Amino acid sequence: MIILLVGSGAREHALALSLSQDPAVSQLHAMPGNPGIGRLATLHQGNQNSPAEVAALATALAADLVIVGPEAPLVAGVADAVRDAGIPVFGPSGAAAMLEGSKAFAKDVMAAAKVPTAASHTCTTINELAAALKEFGAPHVVKDDGLAAGKGVVVTNDLTEALRHGEAILAAGGTVVVEDYLDGPEVSLFCLCDGSTVVPLQPAQDFKRVFDKDDGPNTGGMGAYTPLPWAPAGLVADVVQHVAQPTVDEMARRGTPFVGVLYCGLALTSKGVRVVEFNARFGDPETQVVLARLETPLAGVLLAAAEGRLADVPALQWRDDAAVTVVIASSGYPEAPVTGDPIAGLDAAEALEGVHVLHAGTATMPDGGAGLVSAGGRVLSVVGIGDGLAAARDRAYAGVAEIDLPGSHHRSDIALKAAEAVG
Repeated sequence: MIILLVGSGAREHALALSLSQDPAVSQLHAMPGNPGIGRLATLHQGNQNSPAEVAALATALAADLVIVGPEAPLVAGVADAVRDAGIPVFGPSGAAAMLEGSKAFAKDVMAAAKVPTAASHTCTTINELAAALKEFGAPHVVKDDGLAAGKGVVVTNDLTEALRHGEAILAAGGTVVVEDYLDGPEVSLFCLCDGSTVVPLQPAQDFKRVFDKDDGPNTGGMGAYTPLPWAPAGLVADVVQHVAQPTVDEMARRGTPFVGVLYCGLALTSKGVRVVEFNARFGDPETQVVLARLETPLAGVLLAAAEGRLADVPALQWRDDAAVTVVIASSGYPEAPVTGDPIAGLDAAEALEGVHVLHAGTATMPDGGAGLVSAGGRVLSVVGIGDGLAAARDRAYAGVAEIDLPGSHHRSDIALKAAEAVG
């Protein structure tokens, strides 16, 4: 099987690692990829958000499957162009990807499908914003309706901060969604979809705030872990029955079948499971830990989804081990990430038992040297795998300790409470 993977982050590196271990994959290509992915796949330069460029490359490669990783190419219609070229693609159409591209659209779909979620108001003026914030009260939840790379949400008790965030979105020509606050822990569940059938993966939890103890601004995610020993029995089946399947059915009813990953961001509230948000692709950094535990070869499952055959796929098999990933971020992240700093210690980290390192924002030395430099806010995801969360944490942080990136920072409490709770 010849596969083209679209994207360049740690999520795509995790996908590439799983695909490279699948005996059914004869050639793995990536556009544009990153230095870590380049060790596993043939890299191709180009604009990942250009439907025409991606479709042309897939055709030239005679690809059997195209996997679109990030949200921006999906909303831009890359999957549509590849399908029009007659090539199976794992990723929703531009119309279906609006489940992530517009939070207001997602709320409309959830209302039609009777999916439990937070009450909300969509605001296009400052007066509407102020009224919505007053109605729901603190904590205030203010979201950019459009794509914001995981950083368009503010949750705060400070009314002034909430107004400022909403006003900035409006001033930039955007639309604001104000929601009622959902209590309880958050869970991420990825569901593979082929337009009608839903196959869930294992749930994970990520850490959005930049600093320990959930302090500081929201980020794209500073770490994640799976499994969730505290999750209620039957959670996955409940989410499929009451969230994912009704949503997929409603999208099909609208004539925009959803093929790809429906990322269900959930809150386990005192009143039951509620949807915080939908994404139309694998989440980052949760993918890094979920795929680390997947034993079933990935390529065949994703091809089955692309071809509408998920109902025929045998039950997925999972490792008993736990997985923890810790994100190493560059100095200044998330407000003003510093790039171009040298990275050292990757080989030493990967030499440790149960540790592998996934590249997110890395680049080769500008002078053509053999080393790497930082090229983004979230630079690396260090993954530890072990017999239980405590062992996986120890391995992940041992890997982090081997890596040197000047001025970098990371959270020290990823999966800590969960590991302590199970002893």
